[in-house]
Amino acid sequence: MTRNLRHILIFASAALLMAISSCSTTKRIPEGEILYTGLKGLEVTDADFPEPVEDALHSAVDVAPTKKTLWVLPLGLWVWNNCSVNDSTGGIKKWFYNKFAKEPVLVSDVRPALRVQMLDKILDNNGYFRGHATYELVHPKGNEKKAGIRYSVTPGPVYNIDSIILLPDTTALAATIDSLSLRDPYLRTGMRFSLDSLSRARTRITEALRNKGYYFFRPEYIEYLADSTINRGNIALKMTLASNAPKAGLDRYKIGKVTMQAFRHEGDGYPDTTQLPGVTLVKMMPSRLRKSVVTDNVLLRPGRYVSTRAVNNTQSRLARLGIFNGINVEAIPDTTASTPTLDMLIEATYDMPLEVQLEVNASSKSNSYIGPGATVKVTNHNVFGGGEQLSVALTGAYEWQTGRGARSAFNSYEFGLNSSLAFPRLLAPKFIPRRHKQLNWTTINLGAELLNRPHYFKLAQFNAGLAYDWQSGRYTHNTLNLFKLTYNKLLKTTHDFDSIMAANPAVALSFQSQFVPQLSYTLSYDRQIDPDNYISWTTTLSEAGNIFWGIYELCGKKGEKTLFGTPFSQFIKGQTQIVWGHRLGLGEHWLVSRMAVGAEHAYGNSSQVPYSEQFYCGGANSVRAFTVRSIGPGSYHVPTNKGDFFDQTGTFKFEANVEYRFPIFGPLHGALFIDAGNVWLLKDDPMRPGGQLKGSTFFKDLATGTGVGLRFDIGMLVVRGDLGIGIHAPYDTGKKGYYNMTSFGNSLAFHLAIGYPF
Repeated sequence: MTRNLRHILIFASAALLMAISSCSTTKRIPEGEILYTGLKGLEVTDADFPEPVEDALHSAVDVAPTKKTLWVLPLGLWVWNNCSVNDSTGGIKKWFYNKFAKEPVLVSDVRPALRVQMLDKILDNNGYFRGHATYELVHPKGNEKKAGIRYSVTPGPVYNIDSIILLPDTTALAATIDSLSLRDPYLRTGMRFSLDSLSRARTRITEALRNKGYYFFRPEYIEYLADSTINRGNIALKMTLASNAPKAGLDRYKIGKVTMQAFRHEGDGYPDTTQLPGVTLVKMMPSRLRKSVVTDNVLLRPGRYVSTRAVNNTQSRLARLGIFNGINVEAIPDTTASTPTLDMLIEATYDMPLEVQLEVNASSKSNSYIGPGATVKVTNHNVFGGGEQLSVALTGAYEWQTGRGARSAFNSYEFGLNSSLAFPRLLAPKFIPRRHKQLNWTTINLGAELLNRPHYFKLAQFNAGLAYDWQSGRYTHNTLNLFKLTYNKLLKTTHDFDSIMAANPAVALSFQSQFVPQLSYTLSYDRQIDPDNYISWTTTLSEAGNIFWGIYELCGKKGEKTLFGTPFSQFIKGQTQIVWGHRLGLGEHWLVSRMAVGAEHAYGNSSQVPYSEQFYCGGANSVRAFTVRSIGPGSYHVPTNKGDFFDQTGTFKFEANVEYRFPIFGPLHGALFIDAGNVWLLKDDPMRPGGQLKGSTFFKDLATGTGVGLRFDIGMLVVRGDLGIGIHAPYDTGKKGYYNMTSFGNSLAFHLAIGYPF
């Protein structure tokens, strides 16, 4: 672009902006109408409202004016006023008008008189019966065609509830409602009168009644009468039952017949009826469904009072089995019974037994390694007819080194084959606390993995284990790996690797062939505190080799102890992670923070924690400005002539992340993030200088980065791409100051992954 052309464009843009800003935005406003310019305030006289009341008042009057579409300039209004079109108008003028024109929001559209009535109603509903609201138009100087609106509220004294008259204790329903009312936190004398609180009270009472057999009861069957004349300035509250409440809504029902119908996914078959304890099972054949699946998960029992909680838990338990794709529970009145009775019909349709999942990820760093990875998982959700899940997963990844110093085009690969068989029940002693309303799982695992770095080593790992998963509370989940046995075998090494190991005995010990017999326990706490806040906390404690070591000690075995002729590892390990999410304003704008800490220590039969159990940093779910195992431990940095990251692990880990997530368009979401973290050694290693954890250098050793991301979120699947930008490398890069990246290009790392990072 020439200099003269650039000047012309700048002048033309400035002229356009001046024209838009100077031209009238009320040119086509009809006579008698006023352009609305926005809310100019909500003034409250002599009152300090509770936050819910204040929010309700603001929501009633907060109407947005016509949106500005060019920075701070009203382009849409300008187009609407100055570019009139009709049915015969076509071409670029019609397109320009349809694209940019914004119809004005008028004061008459806002209807301020009606909004004053809304404010008065809100005051009445919250106990401010003598309150009153007004409004006034606020015109800009010299322009009567434009106006904002300012509202004023004078609340008056607040009315409190000084007495509550319950229902006459003449029926079982009335007595139950009275008992529930006495315990309800929203029905208390001395509280401010509030229709919202009264509505919440009757909703809670209704939920309790529906769990006590009053299956068709509704909140609107409870009415409140408020009288402010008995005690001036206070409210006498009286509860009544609605006169139009139907008899069916006031009856208390017991469960009659319980029938479960299981339909084939294909929709055909012939019925096979089996009478089980308390349940009649009708399944369309051919199909597999063990009797215990029905008796263990259908919580509706004949003769008991109907409970919505039991209905919901039955649906939830059957759904969590993964066998069915549709479950419906219908209550059918039994007109032949002498007392109110409901027959319960459960209709369930089988899902397809096989499920195939594909996960892919990729990472790239401009001065390091690039490479994709994938996992293919096949699951049979009903392998034995009892909801057992048999899964087989094949994982693979490879990467190659790019740029100057790359030793070959193909650098390394990983493959793994892992299988699991999960039973939807605890095959464990009864003393383990568990929620019988939730499914509990027993899982048997068996797998093998192969890691090949052609210039250095080939490592195989075999594992087998038995784990229990159960829910002990509403928000707490437990996983107990009762037994996990891992065998690490170094299959092949190169001369370069042997030379490095000879010079670094600590790293060499972590690579030795060994058994890792483990016992671990994980406690997870996940809770949606309210619509705008959630918290997730996970802690894992594990040990390896202590049981075997103790047995050998009792038997008098001294020195190094072996299992099948191979040494076994002995260490303890703990790690914890907390994630907190907070909604920012309205919509799906979230600020999500994460902090993770881990530590481990080898002792007894081992002097080093196995390589596969050590912590590492970097990657798609860590510090995203750096690739996996490319930082740490501490300020240690791999010499440039080594070209590999196998010794960049540690026995202490700290990571912290903050991410702002926001919607862009439809399923496309964006993210801005800041990451920090590293790994350290709890034992000094002279061959990795700067790697030991020290308080004096902790913050300097934290690698930090920022970045942007895109997420394609369709609910069940999230495809994520993150571009990390390095800010501070924990090692000496040759540059001074906190920002010590050698160049902007070399500070970039791209990660493609499935799911959110935390």
